[in-house]
Amino acid sequence: MSQTARPIGSPISTLPPGIVPDLRPLNGRYSRLEALDPAKHGAELWAANLKDETGELWTYMSNDPLPNEAAFLAMLNKRHAMRDPWFYAYINRTTGKAVGMGAFMRFDKANGVIEIGHIWFSPALQKTREATEVIYLMMRHAFDDLGCRRLEWKCDSLNAPSRRAATRFGFTFEGIFRQHLVYKGRNRDTAWFSLLDSEWPRVKAGLRCWLSESNFDAAGHQKAKLQLS
Repeated sequence: MSQTARPIGSPISTLPPGIVPDLRPLNGRYSRLEALDPAKHGAELWAANLKDETGELWTYMSNDPLPNEAAFLAMLNKRHAMRDPWFYAYINRTTGKAVGMGAFMRFDKANGVIEIGHIWFSPALQKTREATEVIYLMMRHAFDDLGCRRLEWKCDSLNAPSRRAATRFGFTFEGIFRQHLVYKGRNRDTAWFSLLDSEWPRVKAGLRCWLSESNFDAAGHQKAKLQLS
């Protein structure tokens, strides 16, 4: 290696294993993740979607609300066939029903980087312990199973709920990519967040503590807020 007086990055003794996502089931206490299967999950996701009467949940998604179940299932079939992104259905273990979906995407094998995206929570999943757990399960899988060095979270810079969620889950805000994308005929400035493998043990411990059964009363309400700082 050549000698230089200029500052350089720290050496990497072990390269990331570069394990490609394989859509294995991810099981939690309150929820589980299954590879998206339109035949199995489609009707349940459509029913959950109908609870969103205003279509507001699709504001920052790449497509508009689907007009009918057939169009919705066609969209799910396209997602089912994709590999990068890899789509999961979010299942409530109490009801056994699919109530949301999300994906791993933009996998960079050489550098050990992956992103969580396309996150869609139906009204039945929003602001629940299950919603926190499904993201925790994806985070845990990225670091503990896939061996990633860096996990990314990106969203429209105007999407305040997503930006709050990223911070709540322990991601660090890195800045705004201006005029990053055009979608639905409008500009998107993108907010970038990341979590590193060195930060994961602390974040994991905080999430596990918050998700413990002792943190919830009989009605499922949290006793203590999630604190990762």
